[in-house]
Amino acid sequence: MDNLLKKYEEHAYALLRMVTGFLLLFHGANYILGWPIDGRSWGGAAWYMAYFGVPILFLGGLFTCIGIFTRPAAFLASGMMAFAYWMAYGSKAFSPPADSTNSFIELMLPIVNKGELSVMFCLAFLYIATRGDGIWSVGAMRKK
Repeated sequence: MDNLLKKYEEHAYALLRMVTGFLLLFHGANYILGWPIDGRSWGGAAWYMAYFGVPILFLGGLFTCIGIFTRPAAFLASGMMAFAYWMAYGSKAFSPPADSTNSFIELMLPIVNKGELSVMFCLAFLYIATRGDGIWSVGAMRKK
């Protein structure tokens, strides 16, 4: 089994990089264009999210997806996702909702505070930042 999977390691990484970037790109596009989900716009976001977060979502996702400036784009996206986790989800442990019966420790768990997506994005982008462009990328084509 190891030999079979080993020969597809680069391909699997390229798919991980492209799909992860694509998903983040659509989070950014959703804030900018209000599509495909209505109701989100960067006009209603906090100033730091509108001026820093949305461009990192959109450009970080785009650059990671196509594989250009992958390391810095993915590193910024990873940091932003860590920041998003602590601002939106992890902070619930320090100021629990009034109707919450969960303990401090329980509210720190992503499954309880609903921050799983931020944690997964953070770690996936951190891995992509350490690994770089890989195959099927603009960066790989430029090196040829």
